[in-house]
Amino acid sequence: MSRPTLADVLEARKTIAPYISPTPLISYPALDNYVGAEVRLKHENHHPMGAFKVRGGINLLAHLDEEQLRQGLITASTGNHGQSVANAGRIFGAKVVVVVPEGANPLKVRAMRNLGADVLFHGPNFDQAREYSERLAKEEGYRYVHAANEPLLVAGVATYALEILEEFPEAEYIFVPLGGGSGAAGCSIVANAVNPSVKVVAVQSMQAPAAYLSWKNREIRHAPMNTKAEGLATESGYQVPQEILWDLLDDFLLVSDDEIGHAIGVLLDKAHTLAEDAGAAALAGALKMKDELQGRKVAVIVSGANITLERLKDVLAAYSGD
Repeated sequence: MSRPTLADVLEARKTIAPYISPTPLISYPALDNYVGAEVRLKHENHHPMGAFKVRGGINLLAHLDEEQLRQGLITASTGNHGQSVANAGRIFGAKVVVVVPEGANPLKVRAMRNLGADVLFHGPNFDQAREYSERLAKEEGYRYVHAANEPLLVAGVATYALEILEEFPEAEYIFVPLGGGSGAAGCSIVANAVNPSVKVVAVQSMQAPAAYLSWKNREIRHAPMNTKAEGLATESGYQVPQEILWDLLDDFLLVSDDEIGHAIGVLLDKAHTLAEDAGAAALAGALKMKDELQGRKVAVIVSGANITLERLKDVLAAYSGD
């Protein structure tokens, strides 16, 4: 599979433009004061499906031929990627099956079903759901869609980085959450091509460090996964995004689930912004680097807002504000 280029991202923007509007990039004075930097939030949580993944699904299915669409697609997801493929399937007239872990976020499950997907439950975590979906693809003849090892997905989600650097060319840092790695890889491609002085920083939960360990060791690694942030909950690094990250990513931080929960509270308190755990992870990373960011110009990806009421209640009960 070839690595996407800036030309691929520019083409992807044309492809998705009829279906997706650019998302806001907004600065909030209370958040700026809290961080000590000029912070602009990239509101990928403002997509109708509440997450950035919608960009990739449309770009992928727009490039499939009629036979692939007719045979149907299957993928595995903790929710937002599945919504993306389901939405694209509805647009382009393809049957979509999504395999999710048992105990998957019920908001995301309902959303996938509302978009027309068949949702199957299998296994306690994403990677077991993924292995099952790969087996079903072979048995049933579906076109399998990997959540990360798809260059067209990477090019599609990378379009948010184009929007950031066009609107905020003076940005010095971009913080991006990392689960499978498509968003961080896409952001790294765009930043390196448009303005290599921009530092792209990926952020993952230390309770699911497989992608971090893969990046650090420059080989695919596996690690236990115990995070509450389902959007970051992978047990393995993935080859396509990792090869991009090995070459282009500037830095990679691990944060605790408690730090992510605190960032959810900060987003609500300082920026009137609702985020799920993965959506708040980038801010958790920026807060961890607070001393280094004083006076800097920083973009932070709020990648999604699909948080359950139960999780939100738990986060707010623990949030003291400061």
